[in-house]
Amino acid sequence: MPPTDDAPRPGSPLPDAVLVWFRRDLRLEDHVALARACSRARRVACAFLIDTDILNGLGPGAARRLRLLHAHLAALSGELERLGSGLVVVTGQAVQAIPALAARLSVDAVYCHRDVDPSALARDLDVHRRLTVDGRKLVAFADQSVFDADALLTGSGSPYRVYTPYRRAWQARLASDPGVVAPVTGDPGRLESAASLRQRLTAPPSGGSDLLQLGALQDWPAPRPLRQATLAAEPPARGAARLWIPGAAGARERLAAFGERIRDYDEQRDFPGQPATSGLSVDLRFGTLSIRQAVRFALDHGALTDPYGPAVWLSELIWRDFFFQILRHHPHVVDGAFRPEFDAIRWVDDAVAAPRWAAWQNGLTGYPLVDAGMRELAATGLMHNRVRMVVASFLTKDLGIDWRRGEAWFGEWLLDHELAANNGNWQWAAGTGCDAQPWFRIFNPVTQSERFDAQGRYIRRWVPELADLPDKALHAPWLARPVDLAAAGVTIGRTYPAPIVDHDTARAETMARYKEAVARR
Repeated sequence: MPPTDDAPRPGSPLPDAVLVWFRRDLRLEDHVALARACSRARRVACAFLIDTDILNGLGPGAARRLRLLHAHLAALSGELERLGSGLVVVTGQAVQAIPALAARLSVDAVYCHRDVDPSALARDLDVHRRLTVDGRKLVAFADQSVFDADALLTGSGSPYRVYTPYRRAWQARLASDPGVVAPVTGDPGRLESAASLRQRLTAPPSGGSDLLQLGALQDWPAPRPLRQATLAAEPPARGAARLWIPGAAGARERLAAFGERIRDYDEQRDFPGQPATSGLSVDLRFGTLSIRQAVRFALDHGALTDPYGPAVWLSELIWRDFFFQILRHHPHVVDGAFRPEFDAIRWVDDAVAAPRWAAWQNGLTGYPLVDAGMRELAATGLMHNRVRMVVASFLTKDLGIDWRRGEAWFGEWLLDHELAANNGNWQWAAGTGCDAQPWFRIFNPVTQSERFDAQGRYIRRWVPELADLPDKALHAPWLARPVDLAAAGVTIGRTYPAPIVDHDTARAETMARYKEAVARR
């Protein structure tokens, strides 16, 4: 793991020049690495790496996420230009490109934020080693979560494995040290000027070949205006689709808008047909909003004194921290179950799985709430959180398909994808993870639909072929009266599929499948 540094060591020289390596933290305000650089160094440059190792591993579903990344980078670049500086964009492998850029800019250190993903940790260690050879260093700060992975431990000194005691410890630590979520600031006057950056980047490299691949931001990828309808579950206002504001400015606007509905968050968040969620998961994922800013917002709205909306939203932010520390301390979850006995589950064989997998991917399972969620994902890159739980449970416990396949599919398509949360939530749904609840919790997709989308607002939007069915017939259309089906123009098996499995039968098969795995431990 590369060195971390929250304060200069006594007697150690301060760096003269620092390169801040932006990654999943695309903002200038409340940015730990940037603030530390601007308080310690005389000269600070900012850069983003288009990492070819990451790009080459992406599937076609990630195209929308790359487009959003471009928009956020353009916004960040614009902020720096207004301060008289600029964002240096390079392309390549981190282990080559970052040291080469550090050499070209003549910096003493590279500052960044820690990332708990195992692949990111390995990458950063490689970069650190290469920089060390050149007499430079990589300094990684905590910023991704409120409390770093080792900050909260049990009385025995071990990491927490269950959320509720972790939440209590998290809240107790915050109460004793509220300054942990205070905004961090630095002197923007330390940012290197755009003219100086251009001069350094165009000068011939010293010491031989140049490994840098400098790229203009407008060349990657071809930018197009982002509109609300493509990035949110709710449709735009009447008339022309509203532009979706990228960057920190857009995040601030979305945070303020959430303030109008945070009081009702606990009562409304589970209903996908209501615009009740924060809509901030993408901003937290890209770091256009800092986690400290989000927590301060919850506290300002009474999260520690009011057990309702703000407190429930704060608990969701704590879940995010919890999953980060689970991934850091238990990296085996990337490839296997948190509880290893569940690696022995015998999922359905490939011949059975293939048609089921295709139906789930395309929103054609015959269960309207499941199909609505999968179609929302394909259309927007997002999915309501309650529906995520339902479709994940359905894949693993109705269709009998390995949770890792669903996790990977979400990882490709979700705009707000973070490995820690995606893995943690999929293992929660599959019953293989760090959850105090038993593995035999199995969501019934029909009763979930009846309870949380009773009037069918969500289903009618994403499964329009069922829109004219009566509310009560919408959740299990194969049981609808023939007269209602005819009036709505629905023919089961032709205009809308019959259920791909029977839920009660699938539930019994799942119980047997999991019992067998538990018996073998």
